[in-house]
Amino acid sequence: MDLMQHIAELRKRLFIALAAMMLMTVAALYFGEGLIDILAEPIGGVDKLVSIEVTENIGVFMRVSLLAGFIASLPITLYQLIAFLMPGLMPNERRGLIIAIPFATLLFVAGVAFAYYVMLPTALPFLISFIGVKTTPRLSNYFKFVTNLMFWIGLSFETPLVVYVLARLKIVTARQLAKQWRVAVVVIAVIAAVATPTPDPINMGLLMLPLFLLYWLSVLLAVIAGRGRKEESSTA
Repeated sequence: MDLMQHIAELRKRLFIALAAMMLMTVAALYFGEGLIDILAEPIGGVDKLVSIEVTENIGVFMRVSLLAGFIASLPITLYQLIAFLMPGLMPNERRGLIIAIPFATLLFVAGVAFAYYVMLPTALPFLISFIGVKTTPRLSNYFKFVTNLMFWIGLSFETPLVVYVLARLKIVTARQLAKQWRVAVVVIAVIAAVATPTPDPINMGLLMLPLFLLYWLSVLLAVIAGRGRKEESSTA
């Protein structure tokens, strides 16, 4: 394909991915109130929040539905990305990427669950009781905080799979990753400092530990990817 055909193909794939996310978001509207109740549980329920703007409630409703729609449509979005890349890949590389779709979804969901069940219950009491001042969070502020935290931690949990794909494409190797572990610690610390909702080292450490374990899982996956490449080249 020439450049214009590539652009047309990319536009088509993006349109399908966007349409899937919009469809899933519309479906999530039906469960919007229930999702809001679930996400409000770490702070003690919706009754612990206050809304002060006319459009605040509907804005939160749409925000939560959009996040749910994004997660539900993630497998379709990933498939469209892979389908765009497939013409330039070898058959074995195509199979590896197709298999990666369910794992990518599971890793993102695992990150969201970690944020909900570990980060929020630890961070919220610290934030609300800081310096002893009674705090009644705004509805929009709380849900912006929660959805951002879930999204970025969910995204960070995709690291092992991204590294595996890069290793399959011979962009990185397990040896390179293992040698650069000190650099990885610094990068993980920066990510944790940015993503962690509180400045205390306890919450930062709670996020750093799984990210560091995910890094070494990435190294292991890179080893597996390297062995897979050697086996394929020996049988070719």
